[in-house]
Amino acid sequence: MEPGHVAYGMRASFGTTHVSPAHVIAWERGTHVPDLTELTALAAALWCQPGELMGRPSTLLEHRVARGVSAEEVARATGLTVEAYLAMEETGRWAGDKRQSVRLGEVLALPARDFIAVTGLEAELAGLLTEAVSTRWQAHVRAIAKLISMDRRELKAPLSAMQQEYQSLMAATLSRAGGTTASGEDGRRYVEHIVDHFWSRLPGGA
Repeated sequence: MEPGHVAYGMRASFGTTHVSPAHVIAWERGTHVPDLTELTALAAALWCQPGELMGRPSTLLEHRVARGVSAEEVARATGLTVEAYLAMEETGRWAGDKRQSVRLGEVLALPARDFIAVTGLEAELAGLLTEAVSTRWQAHVRAIAKLISMDRRELKAPLSAMQQEYQSLMAATLSRAGGTTASGEDGRRYVEHIVDHFWSRLPGGA
């Protein structure tokens, strides 16, 4: 569709009367970004989902828009008032309890990685993973599986590989230091990005 046709469709059917062909051209070139109202109208005019026009969603608001779900639907599914849910979107901090978090993941169809990020559980996951690679990973499988709602059997290979990787870094650091106490800089860098290492090792990269 030509920019003029897209702009006309948005104006005629979706109430975005300010949109001109120049807006559409700017969005196509990446020099401007549509706001959420414009994005929703643009997706409708192009007969696609908003998520198909976005990059990887990272916030509550972006995930909801990408799924084409209204705030009212999310509030109803999670048992929150619309006002309370919208306040969480505005601050970017999810404050629901565990049951509400599960319902949020369901209504927004959040993959495990996005669910952990959106619900603010990354710090807890990072702590468990750090303990797993620095001690006995087997002792932490149950807690990690419960946190991310995954079968424990699927975690054995990734956690074992991560522990070996981390221990190799620490051993190399000690070797370079001649067997004395070393800074462990490589190990610290690994731990800083341990959640990313974890997701990348899961089937499909989570």
